[in-house]
Amino acid sequence: MSNQTQPTAEFLAAFAEAWNRHDLDALMGFMADDCAFHATAGPDELGRSFVGREAVRQGFELAWQTFPDAAWLDGDHFVVGDRGVSESTFCGTKADGTRIEARMVDIFTFRDGKIAVKNAFRKDRPPVATASR
Repeated sequence: MSNQTQPTAEFLAAFAEAWNRHDLDALMGFMADDCAFHATAGPDELGRSFVGREAVRQGFELAWQTFPDAAWLDGDHFVVGDRGVSESTFCGTKADGTRIEARMVDIFTFRDGKIAVKNAFRKDRPPVATASR
């Protein structure tokens, strides 16, 4: 990494807080100019990939379009060198009432103090009948 500030667990916690606020502009402030986002689901080996700032922005927006009440709870974050991990419980309800509550992780690659790659993984759990929280 260059001489810019190395991301920390606190950096990832602030990124998670922006997700929970549904603050797209704040999220994009954490992302590198040539960033990529690999979503939890999609047709490819990496799910669905969004490459480049505009595509990543659209991919992030899609999360809230799919789950308007999306929340990432009980976050635990760590950074080692140019990689980082955030573990959380994803909770969200689709328009049809389908409720998802499952543990997930994001694996990050950092470059020049920003997130270059966000690669998301979520447990493939059946929908829950009612919110447990």
